[in-house]
Amino acid sequence: MNNKITVLSLEQALALPFSTERMVHQGWRVIRVETPAEDGGSNAGDPNRYIGADLGYHDLHSYYIAPNIGKEAITINLKKKEGQELLKKVIRELKVDVFMCNTLPKRYKQLGIDFESLKEANPDLIWCGISAMGPDYPDRAGYDPALQALMGYTYLTGETGGKPVPCGIPIIDLKAGDEAFTQVLLALLDKNSTGKGKEIHISMAQCAASWLITALPQLEFVNSENELFTRSGNEHRSFIPCNVYPTKDGMVYLAIGNDSQWAKFTSLSGFETLGKTERKTNQGRMNDKENIYKEIGTHTNNYTTKEFSDLCLSINLSVSPVNSIKDVASMEIVSKEMVKTTMPNGKTVSLFPSSIETEFLKKNNNTLSCAPCLGEQNKKVFSEIGFSEDEIMSLEKNNVI
Repeated sequence: MNNKITVLSLEQALALPFSTERMVHQGWRVIRVETPAEDGGSNAGDPNRYIGADLGYHDLHSYYIAPNIGKEAITINLKKKEGQELLKKVIRELKVDVFMCNTLPKRYKQLGIDFESLKEANPDLIWCGISAMGPDYPDRAGYDPALQALMGYTYLTGETGGKPVPCGIPIIDLKAGDEAFTQVLLALLDKNSTGKGKEIHISMAQCAASWLITALPQLEFVNSENELFTRSGNEHRSFIPCNVYPTKDGMVYLAIGNDSQWAKFTSLSGFETLGKTERKTNQGRMNDKENIYKEIGTHTNNYTTKEFSDLCLSINLSVSPVNSIKDVASMEIVSKEMVKTTMPNGKTVSLFPSSIETEFLKKNNNTLSCAPCLGEQNKKVFSEIGFSEDEIMSLEKNNVI
């Protein structure tokens, strides 16, 4: 598979931009399509452009930057027939390999972006749509926190007996984006052997449900509903004693996942009193978990976070400080892999690491062009497909772009 793939993406919010950002890291060309301003509206295109810290650029607020670096941006008014024909021309003339969208399924045909319509421009097109629940639920909007609540994530997260809370990051958006990336890759591999395109529908709800692999099976195996998972704070629901404990200067998470690790832990000098006979097995520790948590906390309070971490690491136990995001950014494993961009004012900023080092990022010193302004590449792209400067001005005047 070569890295000259061209992706045209009618994208907004996070799920799809995160997916296509992964494609940028492979060296693919990603052109995001957005709606131009209408009726004097000032906040056109992707609503995420206007979310987060104001960086001094109207349509480049902080929340939008990271998942859109290295991309191009054009505007097309798909409510107009001329806009729908223009989209097909872009696909045809640029030999677009992949079209993606995260629009309500009921709008696919209305906007002329459904698979059947767009494959007229490229019969081998790979088409991928992300939505809340797929085309069987065409009206259902998909917002991460609401889907976390719907799919049980919020119910499972939080302190025991406390309020349900969502995960600290938009985990369903990111899971759906990763799944779209994976399925497009698989479709491209298939296309290499079959020569055929493919229609792909990504349901955010189904993606979320697939990650309930430790929760849903319980319904088949427990004896009563009292045994079903619910909120459990920092403790692991199955392995004892995985939990967070106080230290002299912070908090530390110790994860003990089996009986041999427990035996090593309770052999440490000063920790022998934890190693009672009835606690040798995980089930035994489960029966006495509250006392175990209290006793471990009493011990960890005598150490700094580093001292206790070093002690546990010396016998190969899994232990970690409870880091802030600022702490995480300073870790070598993160900082050395940061993807960077240069803002319009010339300032270079470090944003996030790629999930894996790619040849394209390595070749470009992990630096990508800044996330594009609304329609920033209109002239470039529409000239590329054969429009003159006067014709582009006419498209703009007639609100087609």
